[in-house]
Amino acid sequence: MRSLALLIDQILDIYSWVIIASAIVSWLVAFGVVNVRNQVVRMLVDLLYRLTEPVLRPIRRLLPNLGGIDISPVIALLLIIFLRHLLREYVF
Repeated sequence: MRSLALLIDQILDIYSWVIIASAIVSWLVAFGVVNVRNQVVRMLVDLLYRLTEPVLRPIRRLLPNLGGIDISPVIALLLIIFLRHLLREYVF
């Protein structure tokens, strides 16, 4: 049971870094720092979008419209932190 909890904890940790990377890449694309016409950049943006969108889309639907500000990654990270602490509290 403990090894399964450690695996889930590590997966949640890696996924939180994927969410952070996705947010940073989206800012770089929005500010024109990164050119999405580059095939490698386009593949990276698409990969991060496909990995994070299934989690962020339901959060975006629940949040009110804040204009151009997207706080769904912050909410997702807070949920991941909560799940990791809950997992540590009940298993370890």
